[in-house]
Amino acid sequence: MSITIGVLAIQGDVQENIFATQKALDELGMSGNVIPVKTPDEIYKLNGLIIPGGESTTIGQLSLVNRSRTAIKEKIEQGMPVFGICAGMIMLSTTANDRIVGNTNQPLLEFLDIQLERNSFGRQRNSFEASISMDSINIPKFNGVFIRAPSVSSIGPDIEVLSKYEEKIVAVKKGNIIGTSFHPELTQDAALHKYFVNLVSQAG
Repeated sequence: MSITIGVLAIQGDVQENIFATQKALDELGMSGNVIPVKTPDEIYKLNGLIIPGGESTTIGQLSLVNRSRTAIKEKIEQGMPVFGICAGMIMLSTTANDRIVGNTNQPLLEFLDIQLERNSFGRQRNSFEASISMDSINIPKFNGVFIRAPSVSSIGPDIEVLSKYEEKIVAVKKGNIIGTSFHPELTQDAALHKYFVNLVSQAG
């Protein structure tokens, strides 16, 4: 079966995630399409969705304008796998606070019962790379690229912690939903995108 994975193309690291997902498909020897999506009609046709890193407030506000947020919510409720990266993880959360300004009152999808701290490791100039592990999904070593990254300050009972860095939670999972603070699309390692592609394939 050929699968179609969309990358939400409102704002952020869209092309990088398209390349990383296509690389994952190629390395797995699987058939599939990876496309940028913006509209509800495009989203309703997907088997899986990546919400990329970028500016979460902008992505959230623009997703309200064209009703793509409604389509995303409906598809996730139907079981579609989704991968939220940095801003994307913020979008999937129930609560997001900024380390400096506090509650941002931004539109959220509210699927991950987590409380997030935006810019947890500092602003753009504090970006860094670090080796992390995600042993529970068989990725023992991965190069995490952290850019204005959030961290998870608290989790609900149905949330699985995939990885921590300096005791801060930086990757989580709930069913077919994955969220990471870091940017796997900015590395040459497609392991995490391959894991997501397999989730999409298994979900049908």
